Amino acid sequence: MTTVAIRPPLLRPREAAVSGVSVALATHLGWSVGRVRFLAVLTSLCGGAGLLLYFWLWALVPLAPSDTENRREVRRRVPMAMMLVIASGIAAASVILVTLGSGPSGSSPFLFAVALTSAAAVAWSLAIDRHDPSRLQSYGVWVRTVAAGIIIACSIAVWALRPSLINSLFATVLIIAGVGLLAAPRIVALWSDLITERTARVREEHRAEVAAHLHDSVLQTLALIQNRAGASSEVARIARAQERELREWLFEGDVAPSTDSVAEMRAIAAAIELDFAVRFDVVTVGEVPEGVPVALVAAAREAMLNAARHAGGDVSVYIESSPHDVNVYVRDRGPGVDLDSLPADRLGIRESIIGRMARAGGTATVRHGTGGIGTEVHLRIEALP
Repeated sequence: MTTVAIRPPLLRPREAAVSGVSVALATHLGWSVGRVRFLAVLTSLCGGAGLLLYFWLWALVPLAPSDTENRREVRRRVPMAMMLVIASGIAAASVILVTLGSGPSGSSPFLFAVALTSAAAVAWSLAIDRHDPSRLQSYGVWVRTVAAGIIIACSIAVWALRPSLINSLFATVLIIAGVGLLAAPRIVALWSDLITERTARVREEHRAEVAAHLHDSVLQTLALIQNRAGASSEVARIARAQERELREWLFEGDVAPSTDSVAEMRAIAAAIELDFAVRFDVVTVGEVPEGVPVALVAAAREAMLNAARHAGGDVSVYIESSPHDVNVYVRDRGPGVDLDSLPADRLGIRESIIGRMARAGGTATVRHGTGGIGTEVHLRIEALP
């Protein structure tokens, strides 16, 4: 039986000399990195085929999975932008010295090529090195400053060595390009912010369209199921849970963030709805301060549990906050409760609600609802300074 070797995936590493193409090919083919690089140089001498293949693989071969949030992060050992700037400086100085010795004939194209190389160094620094955590901000500033100086020096040399209208225009363009290199980071940052803002706006518009469509179809269908099935049925309970989850997913960006106590009460209501045939309507008025005593939330939970167990149906939870106190009202439409008629061993309301609030420095009142229908539990506690 013949065993077929499984090749590793073709992925560029996160740490490489320049791009990681040679390492990716060597790992995938099982060759040595030196062999791949030798073949790349050899084929580049054949009409530039190897160079084209190299850039093609660089553009199409994906990077290996990253452990960081920045998916484009790559550490490069070779400071390519610095090398291009140094090469441009040496070439510019050589061309200028040769021109001074032999005359200005034919020097402009060489100086133009030097300027393009300096611009390529800045482009590399802005587009590639900015995703490299090993490159400090001072590195990019140094590359841009030196490249701008080289371009300006080339423009002055073109104009001074052979004054003419064409060379004057060429020198002016180079000076503008050199100044533009210094402002390039700001321009790139503004462009990135514009693209990010436009993408976020398109995403938000798409999300709003999806939310509107689901509201007109799925949410209305779930509401109709609840009305037809009745609040105490199992079908209505499942429909309410699905409706709440869908609403939280659709409108999480449109609702102001709640304080911890309000969010906890909403979570308690959602959890109770999963276990009982009840539907809670939680309404908040005013800004509930942070640091609300745990006793208030615990007492409200017990009141909601009692309403779910003994009343069911629709239950209103009204949270009202003022600068002086926080009030929570839990109202149901059940048969009601009379504290005086409860047996002495029934401590759910006396201890879990009234006693708990009293120990926390608040008050709890249990009375019949409006018109003698149902029960209303009123919890009050002073706001912390």
